[in-house]
Amino acid sequence: MTGRDADPVKMAIIGDRFMLPSMFETAIRKRCASALDIATFELPWPDEPMLHGYAVPGMEGLKEYQGDADQIIGWVGDAEIVVTHLAPFSATMLDRLPKLKVIAVSRGGPVNIDMAAARARGVLVVNSPGRNASAVAEFTIGAILAETRLITRGHDALRNGVWRGDLYRADLTGDEISQMTIGVIGYGHVGTKVVRLLEAFGARILVADPYVQLSAEDVRDGVELVGLDQLLRERDVVTLHARVTDETRGFIGREQFAAMREGAYFINTARGPMVDYDALTEALRSGRLRGAMLETFAVEPAPADLELLRLENVTLTPHIAGASLKTVRVAADSAAEEVRRYLAGEGPLNPC
Repeated sequence: MTGRDADPVKMAIIGDRFMLPSMFETAIRKRCASALDIATFELPWPDEPMLHGYAVPGMEGLKEYQGDADQIIGWVGDAEIVVTHLAPFSATMLDRLPKLKVIAVSRGGPVNIDMAAARARGVLVVNSPGRNASAVAEFTIGAILAETRLITRGHDALRNGVWRGDLYRADLTGDEISQMTIGVIGYGHVGTKVVRLLEAFGARILVADPYVQLSAEDVRDGVELVGLDQLLRERDVVTLHARVTDETRGFIGREQFAAMREGAYFINTARGPMVDYDALTEALRSGRLRGAMLETFAVEPAPADLELLRLENVTLTPHIAGASLKTVRVAADSAAEEVRRYLAGEGPLNPC
């Protein structure tokens, strides 16, 4: 683009303690030949929690984010490009940043950006779809193993000085993945990787997703595309990998848990709002479901008085499935390529 070498492009990188600003800057400078004036800033996530736009005046239209509006505006200043993970950009904030042209969001969905406001002001927003897909897929396999093979039960007991030799009992121990039918709900970036990993174990795999078709490789490997009702009836483990939309919000509830085979397991490494956790609690408490592994919750951090936190037949983690160094590298490389393409006058790879 004309004048780039004479006038360095101003860029603000707003990372955090997971998506490190230094990793973004290294990737961008490696890929971009243009002169760049880069300022880097670090938010305190995950050591401090994210906020939600509905709870803060002037931040309507945003979901989860971190950072004070005035502080972010001060950091961005007259930058033309912003690379960020969690920094918010509401309509009122964008009005105060007239020189901003591009926001590269290093996450699967730009939930910290008011997209309607960005479009109206001509600000290009790009994201990093699938950045943590392999991390979440690997974590999901670990979640299935931890719950079905009673790993966390044994761990919890030993922590309390109890040797649970009874976990070897035939009526308590779990089966092997090779002997299970596993239902995968949602067949996008994560779901497809989960299926590839499960195939190595020899499981029978059912997939429910009304918006996909199986590949020739899937058909050859015995993957079955079925409706949600059939998947719930026929599987030993149900693992959720859909995205939160108006269609999927709360779509796993009492009816769905009642439809599952008695003694089944439920795994959620996707998002909490898709699940009725009161209904799940009832299904677990009654013994209809043998167990669950929950990585995400309807409200995060999960309330301390949430009954699910006290049930013995549940394995719990605090929304960490996507946390891997590969996720950071993939996101940094994705952002760097989008910056390079913008500076070169090329179209974006992942416009939102």
